[in-house]
Amino acid sequence: MLALQGSVAPHLAALEALGVSAISVRKPATLDQVDRLIVPGGESTALWRLLCHAQLWEPIGARAASGDLALFGTCAGAILLGRETQSEPPPRWGIVQVTVDRNAYGNQVDSFIGPIDYRIAPLTQGAVGEPNGGVLSPSGAHHGANHGANHGAEGVFIRAPRFRDPGPAVQVLAERAGEPIALRQERVIIATFHPELSTDRRLHRLFLDL
Repeated sequence: MLALQGSVAPHLAALEALGVSAISVRKPATLDQVDRLIVPGGESTALWRLLCHAQLWEPIGARAASGDLALFGTCAGAILLGRETQSEPPPRWGIVQVTVDRNAYGNQVDSFIGPIDYRIAPLTQGAVGEPNGGVLSPSGAHHGANHGANHGAEGVFIRAPRFRDPGPAVQVLAERAGEPIALRQERVIIATFHPELSTDRRLHRLFLDL
């Protein structure tokens, strides 16, 4: 768990609810101990500066590009993992083939909670690490199937970004009003909303199974 800034404690609580104890990553030596890393929401420019100051920006990008490090980026984390819009700050890792527009829903006062449509099934009682783990298999998608799995699903959007023009290697995991809000490319998941602020853990479980 990247613990430099932002929504760290809620992600740790979400992992604990799945029976997983995470370690906080603040320096390169700790990064070397993990093969999965959550990059939380917060303020993207501040987070980028802190990553550079902690000498984590380059090693995270290099390990993710090689497939050695699975990543889960939410909100600001998704901004850093995607691609920039016309050199809009901050710099991006550009690992996921999608353009990410910052603050696309508006300012802080425009934050909201709204219904979302998952393309992955909810959790079952299976243990973490089991095949599928109660969610989407790594190679498939429901593409609108299992509508009952999304009953009551909500997303928390706080100064949220938007995804635009996802590439062919990108898989849609969730949508809102037909617009992609959670994506996966190989061992990287990004979401424009804050799944750690809801009780639905299916994205966290899928991340643990990458």
